[in-house]
Amino acid sequence: MDMSNNYGIFKVMIIGAGEAAQMVINEINRNSKKLRREVTAIIDDDKTLVGKLVYNHEVMGTSEDIINICERENIDEIIFSIANISSTRKKEILDICRTTNCHTRTIPSISEIIDGKVEFKNIRDVEIDDLLGREPVELDMEKINGYVKDKVILVTGGGGTIGSEICRQISKYCPQKLIILDFFEGNAYSIQQELKMKYSKSLDVEVIIASIREEKRLDVIFNKYRPEIVFHAAAHKHVPLMEYNKTEAVKNNVFGTLNLIKVSDKYRVKRFVLISSDKAVNPTNIMGATKRLSEMLVQTYNDLSSTEFVAVRFGNVLGSSGSVVPLFKKQIAAGGPVTVTHKEIIRYFMTIPEAVALVMEASRMAKGGEIFVLDMGEPVKIDDLARNIIRLSGFEPDKDIKIEYTGLRPGEKLFEELLMAEEGLKDTEHQKIFIGRPQTFNKDELFFLMDKLKEVATNEVEEEVDPLMRKIVETYIKPEDVNGII
Repeated sequence: MDMSNNYGIFKVMIIGAGEAAQMVINEINRNSKKLRREVTAIIDDDKTLVGKLVYNHEVMGTSEDIINICERENIDEIIFSIANISSTRKKEILDICRTTNCHTRTIPSISEIIDGKVEFKNIRDVEIDDLLGREPVELDMEKINGYVKDKVILVTGGGGTIGSEICRQISKYCPQKLIILDFFEGNAYSIQQELKMKYSKSLDVEVIIASIREEKRLDVIFNKYRPEIVFHAAAHKHVPLMEYNKTEAVKNNVFGTLNLIKVSDKYRVKRFVLISSDKAVNPTNIMGATKRLSEMLVQTYNDLSSTEFVAVRFGNVLGSSGSVVPLFKKQIAAGGPVTVTHKEIIRYFMTIPEAVALVMEASRMAKGGEIFVLDMGEPVKIDDLARNIIRLSGFEPDKDIKIEYTGLRPGEKLFEELLMAEEGLKDTEHQKIFIGRPQTFNKDELFFLMDKLKEVATNEVEEEVDPLMRKIVETYIKPEDVNGII
């Protein structure tokens, strides 16, 4: 971004000529020196506006002209200023902006604008979820309200990325009581305070600090509060870290889940919802294998209990702790390099609200024993993702910011799958939610092997974890069998 000819003033292209754009243009006009910006070009897809003036600035063309006008006018920054637009069309226009190497920013969406006023401080950098191009998952609010209202609901891992969003969404529907259970007091306290501020006295919310590994502690909690619905989001989820801490992954993800399943059955919880992952499908790492075993336990106990046990499976969540996007941004801010494990690696992505929308809708529809899967659209190549973020930050990949390929990490595979082939898919009343065909397991053999697994994990016999897990989870395979020699 060369500002040497502009005396430190950014030349700005405004996309949009409507009401929201006019607010942005007006503010830049009034505070040009302070903001160090001047409006140089306006773009709008309404061809009748081309050639007209908006606050003394010409509408120079449509989105088809963005690249040419950026070059001709030496534009430094593009501000996307259309508030009411579909995600698909927004992505199409931002894709064009991305090819210009101009720093691209955006005003909030219409849902983010509460008072109808757009100030310059609200303009933010384009986030990668702006580029997903997927319309938000729509919920049947009335049915969810009937499902949640006046219920006692417990969320494990309630301070985490997914857990805290579940708490936020549940709070809208007036539960009788919301119990946030987490091992980490900091995160749990934060979401508790956020909800107390937002809902004041209308929400009864309580934080319980506990580990899901401790059966007795869980028994006391469930006996005291008698939750009717349990959302189980507590888990170790970091793939490479778990490869080096296999006994921990098993103790927490498998036996922590089993403890919750047993106590939910004992205290007649109506519905238990396991938060699962696409990494449970043909897993090549211990984290994915523990998630698959958790799904197996959910399906097994659903046959043995009056509680309805279900699992909800989705892909990578944007902006979560350990997510690739915040890492890329840190690396760009440090001047690079941006690290990508493999040039061909792909992942499915979704936003946090989308993921939780699926959880809420699927849990409402559940009858017990299902694994719910979201239609997550097209997978994203991580290399493309890295290059897009670099361009949107105003730099050129491989020139200003280098990209380094570091090799697949332990347990990592090139392609994530959302379903096992043998599971099949069944439609639901929601067009983006599907159900995997329920499976049955040899319960005696499963419980026998689970006893052995518990002994191995408790005694920290790390080298025996994988062989045993491969016996239990028959789809657990070695990464090299999937990826070939990289």
